Amino acid sequence: MENNKVIVIGGGYGGLCAIEHLTTHPNTDITLIDKNPYHYLQTELYGYIAGKINIDDIAIDLQHWSHGFTNVNFLQKEVTDIDFDTQSIVMGEENISYDYLIIATGARTHFFSFINGLEQHAHGIKTLHRAYEFRRTFENTIYHTLEDEITSPINIVIGGAGLSGVEIAAEMAHVIQSYSKTIGTKTTMIQIYLIDAAETILPGMDAYLIKQTYKRLNNLNIIMLTDTKIVEVDETYIYLSEKDALAYAFVVFTGGIMAQTPGKSNAVEKNRFNQYLPTDTLNIGEYETVFAIGDCAEIHDKHGDILAPTAQLAEKSAIYVDKAIKLHRKKEKVAAFNTSTKGVFIALGGRYAVGQIYHYIKVKGYGAYLLKKTLASLYYLGLKLRINTGFKNRIREGPT
Repeated sequence: MENNKVIVIGGGYGGLCAIEHLTTHPNTDITLIDKNPYHYLQTELYGYIAGKINIDDIAIDLQHWSHGFTNVNFLQKEVTDIDFDTQSIVMGEENISYDYLIIATGARTHFFSFINGLEQHAHGIKTLHRAYEFRRTFENTIYHTLEDEITSPINIVIGGAGLSGVEIAAEMAHVIQSYSKTIGTKTTMIQIYLIDAAETILPGMDAYLIKQTYKRLNNLNIIMLTDTKIVEVDETYIYLSEKDALAYAFVVFTGGIMAQTPGKSNAVEKNRFNQYLPTDTLNIGEYETVFAIGDCAEIHDKHGDILAPTAQLAEKSAIYVDKAIKLHRKKEKVAAFNTSTKGVFIALGGRYAVGQIYHYIKVKGYGAYLLKKTLASLYYLGLKLRINTGFKNRIREGPT
């Protein structure tokens, strides 16, 4: 009996979670394709930017990770097209076929084109390269504050007060405060602005999380400008709706995403953010063996509401697709995808966080921080154990 060929495009949270479950399928060969050689732990970005953790804490080698399984092959290539009708993946001059395809390619920062100068002058966070540049810029700002005579405020602007923007702003503010013993009163010259067009920070989140986050950010002396639009950015100033132009040291933008859907095919429907519009079984169009998960898809709950593109959703959709493939191979139907958020934890600088579990349990402070770090550590430990296994397997097998 010939093995089923499953291809997963994208080595993010959803892609790796799908593979972890798919490897238990009998008679299955799995190929992971990603243009990058690493898995990027974006949920830990706030700690990396602030210098609390290093690059090896947020990047995992996909080749070694894949070798931790007996039926997973990794290809570091860029998918240039997908032919859904012939079930073929195109990578430049190379083609490979599939029986099942999972697209988990994630998204990049969407620098809105109607905001003049935004992409040219702002940092994004969706790629490791962008995160590295942002961290280096932040460290240089701290260094020059220590080294130089400061005569005017140094303004750091975060565009977008969603989860990522809030966590980054809080961690940077905490780091700046912790430097007060070294830099002295100069730290008061560094000011962080958090800007969002919505009426509140963390739009769409629970009122408890918003209230506690607002308190913490206020205690960290972060200036929050809500109901405020970024109109334009030039080399010196960021221009805001109905407010004076603000001189800045650097800007990071977290206010939107654009899906990285591979290929040139117009055979399937996408939204204005380039996300696939999958069916309620996460299939793309009429193709029962093709699935889209994570940030590259607009996924709805049972009420028709759009679910926020989080790592948690990517993993839940991956587990669902694993089940869907098992049932499809048995010629059985799968129920529509439906999920809810089990919990949300927001890191708010230092050893402080706020969280909510199953909408009922509310935590804040050091306890919430410990819970968040425990979950992150368990995820990272699982990846490391798989990598260690893969590394040993490669040593045994020798170079390929």
